[in-house]
Amino acid sequence: MPSTPELGNDAGSDSSDDDDVSRLDRELIELLNELRVVLPGVQVLFAFLLTVAFTTEFAKASSTDRTVYFIAFAATTLASIFLIAPSAQHRLRFRRHDKENLIKWSNRYAIAGIAFVGIAIGAVVYLIADRLYGTPEAIIATTAAVVLLVLIWFAYPIGRAAARGE
Repeated sequence: MPSTPELGNDAGSDSSDDDDVSRLDRELIELLNELRVVLPGVQVLFAFLLTVAFTTEFAKASSTDRTVYFIAFAATTLASIFLIAPSAQHRLRFRRHDKENLIKWSNRYAIAGIAFVGIAIGAVVYLIADRLYGTPEAIIATTAAVVLLVLIWFAYPIGRAAARGE
């Protein structure tokens, strides 16, 4: 498939080329705007996790809590990597007539990043609930949060797409 011109380049007089360029421009703008919403939350979570390890209370954490903490930290790190990738790649590929491929891969990176945010949220819910109430309550709170997250973030939109035959 031939590459699609970037915005601002002369796409010729073919109307379908103009439509494709407009569609790709719109899709990229929508994706980058969505990432602007997600990234501040990931950055706050990352900052929180960075500070926790250096508190005196962290030294008293159980082995399980340390493991769950590291899962949260690793998932937040991976979420950051995946969610920043579209912007980094866009900047590196700017005006290289590769927008369709960029959007395809950026969408995949965004979905992976959101999945890692979900893992991090689940781990943090566990850590906080365990600290406040104990392990049984932490398991219940984490299960409830993760089930709700999976239903709203993934199951509902995938189910809608399946119902529509997409």
